Amino acid sequence: MSKGVLLVNLGSPDSPSVRDVRRYLGEFLMDGRVLDVNWLLRFCIVHFGILPFRPQKSAEAYKKIWTPDGSPLVVISRNVTSKLRPRVAVPVELAMRYQSPSIPSAVRSLARSGVDELLLIPLFPHYAMSSFETAVVRVKEAAARSAPRMVVQVQPPYFEQPDYIEALAASAREYLAKGYDHLLFSFHGLPERHLQKADPSGCHCLVMKNCCEVPNPAHATCYRAQCFKTVAAFVRAAKVPREKYSVSFQSRLGRDPWLKPCTDQELARLPAQGVRKLLVICPAFVSDCLETLEEIGMRGRQTFLEAEGGGFDLIPCLNEHPLWLDVLEKMIVRFTTRGSLPADAAHSPG
Repeated sequence: MSKGVLLVNLGSPDSPSVRDVRRYLGEFLMDGRVLDVNWLLRFCIVHFGILPFRPQKSAEAYKKIWTPDGSPLVVISRNVTSKLRPRVAVPVELAMRYQSPSIPSAVRSLARSGVDELLLIPLFPHYAMSSFETAVVRVKEAAARSAPRMVVQVQPPYFEQPDYIEALAASAREYLAKGYDHLLFSFHGLPERHLQKADPSGCHCLVMKNCCEVPNPAHATCYRAQCFKTVAAFVRAAKVPREKYSVSFQSRLGRDPWLKPCTDQELARLPAQGVRKLLVICPAFVSDCLETLEEIGMRGRQTFLEAEGGGFDLIPCLNEHPLWLDVLEKMIVRFTTRGSLPADAAHSPG
């Protein structure tokens, strides 16, 4: 079999115009794994409650971070793909779950190259139905339509993989070395119901006391537990004292309960706890994007400083860090040096 690789990130509008942002938000929010209510209710919420108002505000935010080459997330992802290709002996394509470059076009390109065994690497270290799972499902749907003989192998979440943790710690080293009062790990938030839906037992996540600390098969698909494992591995690798870090969750939307504590509230609270020099790291993202550069780097910084905080530094995402490229290369080499997968792996559950 001829092998190939597909990297998938979340995506971005084609431009910071209101029209393109509206189109992007429409596709993103109409995904039933993002806004997980029945189609009719989802349509009404998105088209009558969100799209008439949010695109203007989001477009202004995108304009603040837009580069001459485009969206930071897409530009960085393309650069990573370009730097990875000379390192490996198989075709590598990039796609975004939403907008461009699209998953169907990338799958077709790989099929035209003769690829019939595909390694999908979701650029999400942690499992969540609204990121990792939806990317997997979309790639398998595209492969079933455009290349029905293509076998799809999925790189599992790598939230505590030693080389990933090593890369993450290395990317933060120079910031940690400058000295800090507190390190805040800000992960993208999720509605609590997403964790409970992903729990195969239906009785562990957010039900059992200290559920993330009690070993359970549910952790294989529990975003929150995996976030905490990333933090635990990072602080061991970087030797961060227990009293100098905490975890929060950002980007909440709507009125339903989301994971807590909320990052914006923590940024307003920490100065009153004596934190003058704050570091923030966002390990749920491998590429800097709106949620890191604008939400944390701009609005979050302002919140902290207005609460009488002192220094504020956002540690960049892995982006094009050499050790991150090494991590991706090792994933691909492991894939290319082992035997072919059984044909039914192409249609295994996401």
